Parts: sequence; structure tokens; C-alpha cells
Amino acid sequence: MPSTSTEQSEQSWRPGRPGRPLRVSGRRTARLSALSPLLRLLILTQLAFNVGFFAVLPFLSEHLAQSVGMAGWLVGFVLGLRTFSQQGLFVVGGALADRYGIRPVVLAGCVLRIAGFGWLAFAERTWAVIGAVLLIGFAAALFSPAVESEVARQAVEWEAAGGGDRTRVLALFTVAGQAGAFVGPLLGALLLAVDFRTVCLAGAGVFVLVLAGHARLLPQRVPGRAQVRVKGGARLLLRNRRFLALCCAYGAYLLAYNQLYLALPAEVERAAGSQAPLAWLFALSSLLVVSAQLPVTRWAGERLAPRRSMVAGLALIAVGFALVGLARPAGWTGTGGLLPAAGFVVLLTLGQMLVAPVARAWVPDLAEEGRLGLYTGALASVSGLIVLAGSSATGLLLDTGLPVAAPWLALAAVPVVAAAVLPRRKR
Repeated sequence: MPSTSTEQSEQSWRPGRPGRPLRVSGRRTARLSALSPLLRLLILTQLAFNVGFFAVLPFLSEHLAQSVGMAGWLVGFVLGLRTFSQQGLFVVGGALADRYGIRPVVLAGCVLRIAGFGWLAFAERTWAVIGAVLLIGFAAALFSPAVESEVARQAVEWEAAGGGDRTRVLALFTVAGQAGAFVGPLLGALLLAVDFRTVCLAGAGVFVLVLAGHARLLPQRVPGRAQVRVKGGARLLLRNRRFLALCCAYGAYLLAYNQLYLALPAEVERAAGSQAPLAWLFALSSLLVVSAQLPVTRWAGERLAPRRSMVAGLALIAVGFALVGLARPAGWTGTGGLLPAAGFVVLLTLGQMLVAPVARAWVPDLAEEGRLGLYTGALASVSGLIVLAGSSATGLLLDTGLPVAAPWLALAAVPVVAAAVLPRRKR
């Protein structure tokens, strides 16, 4: 739906800087070649980050169990530490990016990731593995919020200059990340034929290239990005109810997405007798994002306001959970038994396409001036805490012997509640 700079209704609103008229073309698509050199660099950075990271991560748990000889609970603990040192500390990386600029934070993160992968390649004792994993996670807590917040800020500038809807830039950023997450495991699987050490060193090599490229290409100071000199940002953030409401809704989406690794494997095991079909379902999700994210974002941008886009995405996710929940009492197995799970993956992925880019594009409108890094990091950290608590509750639901449909229907209610708490656009 076309919009003008004076329209303020939810139906026609596009996010932008308060008080600044926008020139938005509803028909233009964010192509990589049409963006600024800095935006192109940051989007390709996301691709490279995920190639290097996902070349190693999918094979880590088996390495820890088989080669290092860790017990199952300890493997889970180590993987949980990695998640905490990454998602839980995003807010730290974002605040540092606001204070010192993105260049030193991104470069420091790359150095730590190289050191972490190099250490992991030779780690044979539990303490060494934990140290390497903490370095790997904290590295992402530095560079990811710095890159994401600058992409969001640059997307706002691109939109204000008449380039088009900023959400499409964030969608392109999502596609780049998903493409890296698809290519990385393929690279890792090829190198695993040698050994896990080679996989880790290859991952470190990717980040060496990223570090060299950014040391050369990333500007010392990004024009228009003010560095924060005073404290108090966290206090203002905690009082920002509209931002915290967005965090809750985004956390509900991430909790739903996390069921790809918790509830879905159990359902696939029940229906197929093994978890072999999981790889195909994950591949289906990745290919859907890579091939359909930009068309879906373009369609939603022309027809839906940002809040309604997120509501529609959360509704699709809820329907996906309900689909499995309603089919579960029938006890279908084999190919027919996998159809509800496949439907869940498709609906969850479509919901992700509608929710994730819009949520990231919304943050600049809710953040205090000069605090975009802090708010971008907080979106990930607060959402990560919601996922941690929600995943524990989901595990209890799956283990307590409730009727087979109950856990899935309970999960279906979460995105419905999240849609209700989404903040509304101020007129």
C-alpha cells in the first residue's frame, strides 16, 4: 500500500525518524548494488560471520562427546555457556559500540573469535574447551550488536533519503545471514573428513579474512553516528515500556523458533523412528528464507503496517503449533506422520519472515538518541532470557505426561499472547 509522509494511521505507517518526513516508494526493492558501500560491507559481513561460525557449531556437540569424552550433561552445559556468553552479553557489546564506535568493537570481536576457534582446535581438557567456547560466544556479543545496530541506523538513513522501506534492508541482512548458515555446515562437513581441528582452523581462517577486510574497509568514524559520553542508558531502557513490550513479543518468536531444536526433534523421532528427516526440515527452512524472504517482505511492506506484519507472523507461528497439536492424537507415523511437522516448519519460517526484519527495523524508533547499539543488544539479551525460561518450561511440558496435544497447544498460545502485548504506534 502506498503511503505519504503525512499519514499517521497504523495502516499506512512506515517506521522512520520522528518528525522527519519520509519519501518511501512502496515498489522499490533493496538490492545490494543499490545500497551504500558501508551497508554492502555490513551485509556481506553477516554472510561471512555465519559461514565461519556454522562451519564449526553443528559438529561441536559430537566432538565434545566422542573425541573429548564429555558426559551428555556436560556437553549441554558447555553449549549453554556459549549461548549465554553470546546472547546474554549482547547488551554489553551494543553499549560498547555506542561508546567507542563500531570499528574497534567489531575488530576486537573478530580477534576473540579467531583466538577462540584456534584454542578450540587444540583443546582436549574440559577447562580448555570451556575457555574456548566462552571466547567464541563473547566475540559474537561484541561484533554482532555493533553490526546489527549500524545496519539498522544506515537503513533508516537509506529510507529517509528516499531509498525505500528500511525493513527490506533488514530482510536482505536476514537473507545474507541465512545463506551463511546454509553454506557453513556444508563447508564444515567437507572439512570434517580430515578432522575437527581442521574445521576449527578453517572457521578461524574465515574470521582472519573478515578481520583483514574490516581493518582496511571499515571507516574509523561512521558519519552521523554520535558516540555516547554519559551514563544512564540502561535506566532509560528499563523505563521504556514500549521497547520492553517489543522485546517480549520478539522473545516469544525466538522461543517458538527454538522448538526446532527441542519439540520438533522429539516429534520427528516419534513419527519417523529416527531423527534423520530433521536435516531435510532444517534445509527446507533455510531455503525458504533465502528464496522467499525478500518477496515476502516486499509484499508485507505494500499491504501491512509493521505492527500488523508482526501480528500476522505470530499468528502463522501459532497455527503451526496448533497444526501439530491437533494432529498429534491421531498418532500418525511414517511419511503421513511427518506432514504436520513439515507444515509447522513452513508456517514457522513464514512467520519468522514477517516478524524478524520488522522487529529489528522498529528498534530505531524506540531507542534513545545515540543508544541504538544498547537497544539492539538489549533486544537480543532480553529475548534470550525469555527463551531460557520458556525452554525450561517447555521441557517440563514435554516430560510431565500430559495429553499429547497439550504441549503443542500451550506453545500455540504463546505467540497469540505476544501479539496482544505488541506496542502500538503513537499518532
